[in-house]
Amino acid sequence: MAVFRYRMQNILNVKFQLEEQARMDFGQAVQRLNEEEEKLVALYDRKASYQDKAKELLNSALDILEISANKEAIIRMEEYILRQKERIEEAKQLVEAARRKLTEAIQERKIHEKLKEKAFEEFLQEENRKEKKEIDELTSYTYGQKLVQQNQMMEIQNG
Repeated sequence: MAVFRYRMQNILNVKFQLEEQARMDFGQAVQRLNEEEEKLVALYDRKASYQDKAKELLNSALDILEISANKEAIIRMEEYILRQKERIEEAKQLVEAARRKLTEAIQERKIHEKLKEKAFEEFLQEENRKEKKEIDELTSYTYGQKLVQQNQMMEIQNG
């Protein structure tokens, strides 16, 4: 039996590599999103600690400078939180773009795998046709040889 060789195997290999790269890019984008979300949680925690300190400052002896500095820190934390939310949105967009790229790479790879499967099926059918042809030729040859032998036997007996 002949060996099956897919003529576009190198393209399929490239599609596998592109899919793997897309998977890595997607993983990195998700990781970045998670890091940005962790930073946001840390900023919220920091803001909460400033707010707790503000309550303490208001309940203790009034230190206007410290209260003012604390209020400024809370305002800055709110600005940092807004910026961090923007970074999270950017990271979400990158994740979505990476997801689309990965989906596209998977689809392309699957298309080429289907083409390879079809080519393999055609190869098997062609091999079956060749095998049947060889069997038919062998059968015809064997039958022909039997006829020749029978004719020779008849000539010997008649002759």
